[in-house]
Amino acid sequence: MQLNTMKPGRGAKTAAKRLGRGGGSGLGKTSGKGHKGQTARAGGYHKVGFEGGQMPIQRRLPKRGFRSAAKVAGHTAEVRLQELGKLEEAVIDLAALKKANIVPAQAEQAKVYLSGTLEKAVTLRGIRLTKGAREAVTKAGGKIED
Repeated sequence: MQLNTMKPGRGAKTAAKRLGRGGGSGLGKTSGKGHKGQTARAGGYHKVGFEGGQMPIQRRLPKRGFRSAAKVAGHTAEVRLQELGKLEEAVIDLAALKKANIVPAQAEQAKVYLSGTLEKAVTLRGIRLTKGAREAVTKAGGKIED
């Protein structure tokens, strides 16, 4: 293979539309611009969202509030079931999880997921649990306080 023999693959480059070259070309006469009107003229232009003088939709709709999905996403921290067994506290709440660096400091709530096993009985206060994690905690002799 030589550099001077290299070509783009078939279909990678398409020929430019040749406007106004007769009716047989499919782009003759009006050159695909239709009949009359602003867009048929030379220099025919309108800004994005312009609706011909009608009040544009972005101005018709009410502007009330915005809730960032990125901000909401960081509120609930995920905790594995096996991580609860590593804690020394008798009662585990959000403050205890933050102190042990299991959840980030900015977390507003925590949820325990069934991942691994729990060997000792723990008391959970103010922490949400999945169905499987709830069964595993009660099976290990633990209590759940809301």
